[in-house]
Amino acid sequence: MSDLLPDGAVMLRLQQPPVIANVGAAVHGTTGKHDVFLLRDHWQLHLYAYSGELILGGLTHTIHPGHVSLVPPGQEVRFGYRGRSEHLFVHLQLPTVGPGLRVPVMQDAGERAEALSGMFRQALAAAHREPVQAAAEIWAVLWRVAQLAQPSEGGRHQAVVRAMDFIESRLGEPVTVPQIARYAEVSHNQLTRLFRLETGETVVAYLRRRRLERAEHLLRRTTLPIPAIAGLVGIPDLQAFNKACRRELGQAPRAIRSSLSL
Repeated sequence: MSDLLPDGAVMLRLQQPPVIANVGAAVHGTTGKHDVFLLRDHWQLHLYAYSGELILGGLTHTIHPGHVSLVPPGQEVRFGYRGRSEHLFVHLQLPTVGPGLRVPVMQDAGERAEALSGMFRQALAAAHREPVQAAAEIWAVLWRVAQLAQPSEGGRHQAVVRAMDFIESRLGEPVTVPQIARYAEVSHNQLTRLFRLETGETVVAYLRRRRLERAEHLLRRTTLPIPAIAGLVGIPDLQAFNKACRRELGQAPRAIRSSLSL
């Protein structure tokens, strides 16, 4: 049974540490725009610092800096370059039987790319003197790559859950989408895509809605002054708070307060 699935994912089995055949840093694209590789017995794990294309199993995957890819043994893979193209790589063997994790061939590691790069380089430094350490480093990399794709409890992507947690803890503070993405350990673009896919809202719309839902609760259930509530939900300007309540809740703060229910 092939480890390459028709939808552009692979089955990754991580019950045991990998056996590393080669780990290093490579440069391509200086003498040609295309390369073709086929490793019959080894997986290929790449962490990219360039933009290009990877074609595997008839599917084209876009490469950008910070992306990571997994190619299983026995599969021809074609790379397209747009100039000098650097990446970190490891060729390795993994268990061939047992339960597997479904992992996309190509993923955006986002804010985790830097940490993965450090682990790659630790493995590269240890490969000749401490091969067991190198295998342990790459095993940890593979687990982290697999976790990029795994949903959290409740079915939501872990990055979306982390983003929601961050938003909930900072409803009263000025926050930006890049800040939320950094906390969620994904790129700005990946968080935007995941959030819309799983919630049907943009990150900004979700943040605004949660602030106004908190405001409505405080207006109806507490005796806190309206200016204090505005500050607690990150909209200290009373005119802006009034407009936001009318737009999102259909009433001005004073009208909502009139239905106070303790």
